[in-house]
Amino acid sequence: MSERDGAGVVLRPVYEEDLAVFERFLTDPEAAGPFQWYGWADPARFRREWQEDGMIGEDGGRLAVATGPDVHGFVGWRKRVVSRSSYCWVVGIQLLPEARGRGVGTRAQELLVRHLFAHTPVERVQADTEVENVAEQRALEKCGFTREGVLRRIVFRDGQWRDGVLYSMVRGDLDRP
Repeated sequence: MSERDGAGVVLRPVYEEDLAVFERFLTDPEAAGPFQWYGWADPARFRREWQEDGMIGEDGGRLAVATGPDVHGFVGWRKRVVSRSSYCWVVGIQLLPEARGRGVGTRAQELLVRHLFAHTPVERVQADTEVENVAEQRALEKCGFTREGVLRRIVFRDGQWRDGVLYSMVRGDLDRP
């Protein structure tokens, strides 16, 4: 596996020294990227989350995406309760510009899904992205996610409502060819 294929990508708990990278996503439009910049946000938000529970809780969390000593961003998951007896995980990713387009995001999302299926009884993991975010759609499909449909006018960003695309993976999809 080459570096372009996401070789060497690991997920790990967030360390305090990683928070500076995370804070860039809240204060730097270039770092956040065209599909994740929603305007200025509280730069201390991630630090408070980290101090509260290390960013890993019962209803979701975040893990650092790293290669060697370099942190490239994070993956996150949150519980979406469907009924009294069922829930699914909603996952997402945020990477610094220099990590995009190298397979890092694809590999990180694959590792996260495997982790969630291995350590929780959940049957479904889902993700969504904007219709225009073709790179993320490709990454999700490479991980084994199935496109389910369009979410009309789901997110407000940069002065307008935008459509999204919903993807899912169920436990049986994990190792299909």
